[in-house]
Amino acid sequence: MAKAKHWIEPHPQGIYVRPAEVWIDPSVSKENAVVTHGHADHARGGHGDVWATPETLAIMGLRYGTEAGTPIAYGEGFERGGVRFSLHSAGHVLGSAQVLMEYQGERVVVTGDYKRRPDPTCAPFELVPCDIFITEATFGLPVFQHPPIAGEIAKIFARLEAEPDSSILIGAYALGKAQRVIAELRRAGWDKPIYLHGAQVRMCELYEELGVSLGELRLVMDTPKDEMRGQIIIAPPSALTDKWSRRLPNPVTAMASGWMRVRGRARQRGVEIPLVISDHADWDELTETIRELAPKETWITHGSEDGLLRWCELHQIRARALAMVGREEGDDG
Repeated sequence: MAKAKHWIEPHPQGIYVRPAEVWIDPSVSKENAVVTHGHADHARGGHGDVWATPETLAIMGLRYGTEAGTPIAYGEGFERGGVRFSLHSAGHVLGSAQVLMEYQGERVVVTGDYKRRPDPTCAPFELVPCDIFITEATFGLPVFQHPPIAGEIAKIFARLEAEPDSSILIGAYALGKAQRVIAELRRAGWDKPIYLHGAQVRMCELYEELGVSLGELRLVMDTPKDEMRGQIIIAPPSALTDKWSRRLPNPVTAMASGWMRVRGRARQRGVEIPLVISDHADWDELTETIRELAPKETWITHGSEDGLLRWCELHQIRARALAMVGREEGDDG
């Protein structure tokens, strides 16, 4: 076992950096916390001192009502208890960061959630050399291969062309996925207004305030029903089958998630157009990243830990699975 076990401690509620008395993404309130990004399974309210990127602090402020914390830009950091902390882009959502910790000549990276594919709404993933790589594994099984996003976006346009009197209702999570889908629609040439469920509005406004252009957005509740024929609406996944959707003209339901690779999940939700669009690394990205970094040891958490652990064993890569509360398979893929 590498010596990092003496100063980096995985606990059910998070990763504890003992010399610095700092937690990484703790699932319960702690006195000192580094937060990798704004999703609720990583960013919790109620901490004492918080270090995160300026964007993540702004997202936490929107969600929890407090923006208190020390902003750390990518490539910058701080020192505490002899440990040098720095943040590096994770490519997951706006402001998402990997945490590099350097202590007594050893380098440990915690990825948080990450992906390596281009995303117009956030900075690209940075490969950070390290001795111990603590990686997420949300899609840590070979079946999860994410297709190019252009093909998924094209499905929406094809359906609109075939059914011009309908509307396309896309289920997408409020932080990250909704903005990415909107930005990819713009990149594909859709310059018409995009209509939003009320729950999506404030986060989209924050993205714009932070420099991510999303084009013209309109609120569904302010729009006559007939005006939305042949248009695209973004809503939380829970709204796809909610009575709220009755105000839309002939809605065709779509869902943007890496879990749409599993046909049973699409059927369970009654999704007509499954869009395999994920903000997490797929199987190839996970394994290629480990190969490229070639760390002395890999720790695996947050998802299909056993699958990635088995792959490491087969390739004679030293690895271990961590068990953390609140980091099981989720729906926000």
